[in-house]
Amino acid sequence: MPDIIAYTDGACSGNPGPGGWGVLLEAYDGDRLLKTRELCGGDRNTTNNRMELTAVISALDALTKPSAITVITDSAYVKNGITSWIHGWKNNGWITSSRKPVKNVELWRALDDAQSRNQVTWKWIKGHAGHAGNERADELARQGMKPFMPKRSDKGQRTKAIGDCKPTEADCGLAKRNRNHGAASTGGGTRNRRTTA
Repeated sequence: MPDIIAYTDGACSGNPGPGGWGVLLEAYDGDRLLKTRELCGGDRNTTNNRMELTAVISALDALTKPSAITVITDSAYVKNGITSWIHGWKNNGWITSSRKPVKNVELWRALDDAQSRNQVTWKWIKGHAGHAGNERADELARQGMKPFMPKRSDKGQRTKAIGDCKPTEADCGLAKRNRNHGAASTGGGTRNRRTTA
């Protein structure tokens, strides 16, 4: 069975504001890279935390069967939430220790469900610190956000972009695209982007 690694990231311009999420999935047999898949998407009005959560949910939902996977995130919110805080939230009916409803509860429930179908190892790394997989996930998140960024019309008025993240082959450097997620996939190569954290 291949080792599967998911690098995930979210981005937001303003908080709230236009946002995007990105995922780099890599499958390895030992040190040999078997396959990569890139996913991205976005939302017109969101928060960075929502995009971080959506990235991880999308990574786990992309698995075609229950799998062992290592999720590498630069979001302490996601890592601490799913490995620690969620247990108390569930025991308290999705209420925090300060007796307030959990923010983004629908995403936390979706992540809890997606995690329950897989064997997930969670790792946190510092963002923007030169980890190639994390940097690529950040690029994908920004691609996912781009269609939702305000644009200037010819008359100088601000208009909003409409559409899903659809990275071009040149953007992703990959051949096949998945219409539903703006995703791309390819196989082959060597293990040069694996980050241990």
